[in-house]
Amino acid sequence: MIDDTDKQHLMRCIELAQEALDDGDEPFGSMLVAKDGRVLFEDRNRVSGGDHTRHPEFAIAKWAAENVPEAERADAVVYTSGEHCPMCSAAHAWVGLGRIVYAASTQQFTRWRAELGAQPGRVRALAIQDVIADTVVDGPVEEFAERVKALHVAHYRKASA
Repeated sequence: MIDDTDKQHLMRCIELAQEALDDGDEPFGSMLVAKDGRVLFEDRNRVSGGDHTRHPEFAIAKWAAENVPEAERADAVVYTSGEHCPMCSAAHAWVGLGRIVYAASTQQFTRWRAELGAQPGRVRALAIQDVIADTVVDGPVEEFAERVKALHVAHYRKASA
């Protein structure tokens, strides 16, 4: 169930996605929040330099593995503007992080890319639950879909110009 706190964190993720877009990157933003509500880590996509593993969700998993005690990881929540890709889903599971809340789904991104005439990605588009079996996942949150879509439309228009 999505509450107002979840929505506030998703708004921050969309702000981070905007920062990524403004910096010439793909618009994705994510954050890790502790059980007590403290923001532990936040990041945005950084793939424009050529390293396509520099997703914020992957960075969160790596950071958590080094900085969050294993016993506390399952209580931490990852918020993200877009549903995890398979790489990020697997990293999330291997590190033992908890709930995932996302604004827009892989299914939505796949549809938007097709509408924009963009080529499908090289990695199969899977839902988080197709990669992780035991994590609470909430999303998409429809009230954010148009904002997230607008960021991706802007990105693909820049890329094709």
